[in-house]
Amino acid sequence: MAGYFVSIEGVEGVGKSSNHAFVCDFFRKQGFDVVATREPGGTPEAEKIRGVLLDASNKLEPLTEALLMFASRCEHVRTVIEPALAAGKVVVTDRFVDASYAYQGGARKLGSAVIGQLDEMVVGVTQPDLTLLLDLDVEAGMARLDKRGERDRIELERKEFFSAARKAYLHRAKRYPERFRVIDAAADLHAVQSSIKAVLDSLTISC
Repeated sequence: MAGYFVSIEGVEGVGKSSNHAFVCDFFRKQGFDVVATREPGGTPEAEKIRGVLLDASNKLEPLTEALLMFASRCEHVRTVIEPALAAGKVVVTDRFVDASYAYQGGARKLGSAVIGQLDEMVVGVTQPDLTLLLDLDVEAGMARLDKRGERDRIELERKEFFSAARKAYLHRAKRYPERFRVIDAAADLHAVQSSIKAVLDSLTISC
């Protein structure tokens, strides 16, 4: 595809939202047409699925959670991401398929083989060109969550859950070093964004 695809990943509390906005702003300042989006969600239909997934009153089986994530992702990929990339735009998403390997594959213990089958079916070749993994000690991330107030269904999970997700993320980063850049999210926001900018400055993109 003609565009450029960036995903931002990490467990809760790493600062994805703030840095997602920073990355989008960086590309806009470079003159690119940017599509800012997120998962689960990104389309009206996918946002409805997001509501089911994050509602703290819902109890879902791990496979049900995974299937809902990929149902949302299918809408997102087909109606937002692929058309934007085909039009030569830069797509920046807050989470993508690596989140399913980390959360449903790792933390929910479904395994990478199950997630891989869904990945191949739904995402296929529409993989990110760059994945920024914001990495942070789980206890530090949970301390940041405590300051936010009310938590959603995923955020209510225990430390062991997020530790497993973080481990799976780091495993993905080692497996795909050409795509992943691991950013130390323990530093202050300015330092984190300086690290991100250094990565973005090193890119050669022609959309």
